Formats: sequence, structure tokens, C-alpha cells
Amino acid sequence: MSGRRFEQRGRYFDELEEGDVYVHAPARTVTEADNVLFTTMTMNPQSLHLDAEWSAGTEFGERLVNSMFTLSTLVGLSVAQLTQGTIVANLGMTDIRFPSPMRAGDTMTAETLIFGKRLSQSRPGQGVVEFEHTARDQHGNVVAVARRSTLMLCRPEGVPALGEPEATSGGDA
Repeated sequence: MSGRRFEQRGRYFDELEEGDVYVHAPARTVTEADNVLFTTMTMNPQSLHLDAEWSAGTEFGERLVNSMFTLSTLVGLSVAQLTQGTIVANLGMTDIRFPSPMRAGDTMTAETLIFGKRLSQSRPGQGVVEFEHTARDQHGNVVAVARRSTLMLCRPEGVPALGEPEATSGGDA
């Protein structure tokens, strides 16, 4: 047995390249319970998310998924692949839009474009990465887009690049 050891983590600043696109998996099917729980947990009494009778009379004909849940899930789908253990902080979000609504039962897929990056001038060993996250429903309709600025760690010396096994210490064989 080789004894190789791999740790699940996101990408360090140095491992991200402008223009690269990451396709995130798995997808996420949104349920009615997700929508009602998120909406009530965040103190949002909007009838469009909670009242089936009222929503039936809107142009949508039914309740819609809370757009803040859509945004949160979009960002969440990217964590394991991009920022798990490598982010210092979210710095902000801009250009957030919801071109099409999500409904209970829709399945969200997500991808992230590395929109830009630069080393931090004030924080050695860290850099700023601009992500552009895009979510689609099962029909390919864009349901959310958001530009997110993050402060990321640079890969520490001695930490293997993704795909390389972690160094193991052991005696001579």
C-alpha cells in the first residue's frame, strides 16, 4: 500500500488562472421545503415565496424560490472546488442579477469564471480573486449571475499542488 494521503481543499491564489471556468458538481435540486425554510429563517415574509394562493394570481402562476437562496446556493456550489480552506474573506459582490426565476423542483447547475486576480499589496501571501458565478436551471436558463471578490491565500511553501500527494514522513524501507 502506497500510504498516499490527499486532502480535500479549494484552490490557492497561485492555482487560479484568469479565463479558466470551473464547472461545479453535484448539481442541486431545490425543494419547496428549502424555499420555505430559508425564507422564514431570514425573516422574509414575501408572499411570492410563501403564499401559494396569492402567487397563483401573479404572472408566474406559482410561488418562486427566494432569490437570496438562489444566490447563496450558487456560491455554495463553488466552495469545495474553489475556496474550501483557501479563502481569507469575501470582500464583496457586484453585478448580481436573476434573469429567470427558480421554482421548487428546479435543479441548479453552477460554474465559475476566474474573472481576474492580483496579489495583495498590503497582505503578503494573499491575493484578490474576482469570481463570476453563473447558475442555470435544468433547461439551461440562467437563473443567477454574481461577481464576487475574495481574498485568497497563496499556496504555502511545502504544500503540494492539487493532485500531488501530501508528503509522508517515514523511515527507510
